[in-house]
Amino acid sequence: MADAKQSKKQKPAAAGSGSNSANATDDFQTFALEYEEDSKTMKVALIVAVVFHLIVLAITIPSLYQTRTAHAEKKKVYVVQQVRFKPPPPKTQQELPKPKAMKVPIPDPTPDQPEPIRQPEQEQQIQLPDSDVIFGIPEGPPAVEPQGPIQVGGDVKKPVKIYAPQPEYTEIARKARITGVVIVQAIIDKQGTVTNVKLLKGLPMGLGQSAVEAIKKWKFKPATLNGKPVEVYYNLTVNFQLQ
Repeated sequence: MADAKQSKKQKPAAAGSGSNSANATDDFQTFALEYEEDSKTMKVALIVAVVFHLIVLAITIPSLYQTRTAHAEKKKVYVVQQVRFKPPPPKTQQELPKPKAMKVPIPDPTPDQPEPIRQPEQEQQIQLPDSDVIFGIPEGPPAVEPQGPIQVGGDVKKPVKIYAPQPEYTEIARKARITGVVIVQAIIDKQGTVTNVKLLKGLPMGLGQSAVEAIKKWKFKPATLNGKPVEVYYNLTVNFQLQ
């Protein structure tokens, strides 16, 4: 019996706890719904505020820019003018009157004698011959002969070789089979003689000196300028070849 009473007492308690949990669930759902509605409202309000501020800025910024440009254009510009003073006029010097020259007549030392009569001078006339005379152009001065040797070319005709003994081939150069060309510069005088021989390109083993000694013995018909013999610089070559 006691157990039955206790069980009866516990049943209402269990029923009361179930009703409390159901109420708590309903309150939570209501709070969640209200929170969602409030967040939606806040989002809409925020969007509306942002759009409103953008519209206000779009309206106010051009007006601010125009006012600033208007203020910038209305700035006063001060122009400083330089005052120029006119220089005083130059002082004019008063010209002093020049004394007038007095003409004093010179008395005639011989008043009793008559003055000589001067006859006008007659112009001398040059008489030209009646016959036709041809006036020729005078010949120029004779050509000046050059002093010292000159280069061959132009009006200077080169000398002509008339005697040219061959140089000796040295034995040591022959054994070494040395070949080539020797070039010298010399002066050929008015008699055709070779002088002042200078070696420009030589060969070893005595061939260069052998060529110089042989060229000194050569004879030429001298170079000429306007038909007259002259001294000239002339390059000569000797070719050494082994047979």
